[in-house]
Amino acid sequence: MGLTTGAGPLAAEPAPRNYDVTGPAHRIAFEPFGRRIRLRLGGETVLDTEDARLLHETAIRARLYVPLADMRPDVLRASATRSHCPFKGDATYRSVEAGGVRAEDALWVYEEPLPAAGWLRGYAGVYEERFEQVLDEDEPVLGHVTDPYHRVELRSASRHVVVTGPDGALLAETHRPLMLAETGRERRLLIPREDVVATLSPGSRPPVPSPYTGTALRWTVAGVADSAVTYDDPPAGAARLSGHVGFEGEGIELREVRD
Repeated sequence: MGLTTGAGPLAAEPAPRNYDVTGPAHRIAFEPFGRRIRLRLGGETVLDTEDARLLHETAIRARLYVPLADMRPDVLRASATRSHCPFKGDATYRSVEAGGVRAEDALWVYEEPLPAAGWLRGYAGVYEERFEQVLDEDEPVLGHVTDPYHRVELRSASRHVVVTGPDGALLAETHRPLMLAETGRERRLLIPREDVVATLSPGSRPPVPSPYTGTALRWTVAGVADSAVTYDDPPAGAARLSGHVGFEGEGIELREVRD
């Protein structure tokens, strides 16, 4: 489980426990990331730090923060954008420009954070997707840096699973699904591609990168847009996702048959 998501110990509705966590209903934790982080834009390194942090916040995925002092000052551009968080304070934004490329509002800074979040002073939150590349040590980050409390587990299962479309037509049937259990999400049963009889056509949603499962590609099945998903180039720990299809969407029914 994650610290602040799902039923984690700092979540809005944690799992049953024999202890109480005192404090506000909306909880924030700020911990060292522990590895070297580099941000690249326009072919240039604009940040190189070993003092990155992760901000864990109730019901929100962990966000990367970096010391503003470790950003190259010559690449920072002032922005008129402002935002307010009732738990952290007022944020100002910085665009980053390097190598002829501009990442608009790529950083946010709580210059005068609320007292309860005073440790944010001097750090900048990062929109990782607005940079050309984020390096975790020497490895490129897919989507965003990983949360050490987020887990993905895959299990082979011997369940008889049938998937049908809105008109009841058979889309897939298998006796060998793959079970995907991921922090903060309900478990899912995925179908081997060879056991899918329906045609998969490109969906309407853009690919969604995830450092835990790879890039999610959406497909249209039986006339239902984005009702199937496959995972492109999953990380080594989730390599078995390759070659499997997940189904969900209005009118799509996935059911287990008790043989």
